[in-house]
Amino acid sequence: MTQTMLKVTDLKVAYGGIQAVKGVSFEVNEGELVSLIGANGAGKTTTLKAITGTQAVAEGGIEYLGRDIKGQGPWDLVKQGLVMVPEGRGVFARMTITENLQMGAFVRNDKAEIEADIDKVFAIFPRLKERRNQLAGTMSGGEQQMLAMGRALMARPKVLLLDEPSMGLSPIMVDKIFEVVNDIHQRGTTVLLVEQNASRALNLANRGYVMDSGEITMTGEGKALLADPKVRAAYLGE
Repeated sequence: MTQTMLKVTDLKVAYGGIQAVKGVSFEVNEGELVSLIGANGAGKTTTLKAITGTQAVAEGGIEYLGRDIKGQGPWDLVKQGLVMVPEGRGVFARMTITENLQMGAFVRNDKAEIEADIDKVFAIFPRLKERRNQLAGTMSGGEQQMLAMGRALMARPKVLLLDEPSMGLSPIMVDKIFEVVNDIHQRGTTVLLVEQNASRALNLANRGYVMDSGEITMTGEGKALLADPKVRAAYLGE
């Protein structure tokens, strides 16, 4: 039987007097790639921040591997295998690529395996290997996104949360990032992908949820949502 990795129940988040998330419920099962799509301001990023303990929750439940994690901090969640790549990447600009990857393994102390995992990241991202001694702050946006994803993989995530990984990237780099997201999923990592690029996100997804004004308005298999006229009109401009 497939295990439910992440379960969000009637989640409500408010800040500054604004109800940003209004009773959202969804789940992510083991081995799935689930996409959460919606326009800018729909509440997608706020939902991820609530899950990962960087945004206070007003009401509702958040379960990871069957345990309540509401209110736990990012450090504790990373140790448990729930890892997020935030919007904006957040690389350590004055550290090299290799040092950034080592920082991704901060919750581990298995030095030999950390080195082996750096080699695995370099196999996924050959461009990072070529520039392993380069300062992260001198890299392009797309390269920094690769590094942020590689750094997250160093924590050996059971569930990887990706917040807008394609934002602000060139079309060629967008292709590369989605190729890598698919590769990470195919290697066995469960993925929750938050993305404005609805077409690309739903094309990869086993299942998808559509979020609008802080609420889930539609759900279904990724390909079925991609073919839905309402989704195509709202998010694909058709």
